[in-house]
Amino acid sequence: MKTEKRLIANNKKARHDFFIEESFEAGIELRGTEVKSLRMGKCSIKEAFVRVDNGEVFVYGMHISPYEKGNIFNKDPLRVRKLLLHRYEIRKIAGKIKLKGYTLIPLTVYLKGSLIKVEIGLAVGKKLYDKRQDIAKKDQKRAAERDFKVKNL
Repeated sequence: MKTEKRLIANNKKARHDFFIEESFEAGIELRGTEVKSLRMGKCSIKEAFVRVDNGEVFVYGMHISPYEKGNIFNKDPLRVRKLLLHRYEIRKIAGKIKLKGYTLIPLTVYLKGSLIKVEIGLAVGKKLYDKRQDIAKKDQKRAAERDFKVKNL
């Protein structure tokens, strides 16, 4: 049985600013009307980051807009949310973060069946020259596609 993934939020800037070494799929602990708001696609992870505290993983700065039809049950849009991972994954992540230069960032938020998942990445920051190389490669690819399109007309 194949479960479909429906993208809710994507962090494009993360892949531009970091080298993603490894990624993990985590559940997220939600309260009140946050699930309904996420199903409507009202989520932003551009400024979000992930931390490991006392053997638990939390996401900070993830903005889930309040649900319009939810009154007193709406929670703070920027509250800290717990991520659900296996203990061995948390230990592995905590060990790697202690190494110099590693950080944890959320990459995507998506629906997997009826569950809401967050893909987090173990990342190393890029230097300015690395970003320039990526931009140059993207420009070359775009130019090659443009030339191919013109030749085939």
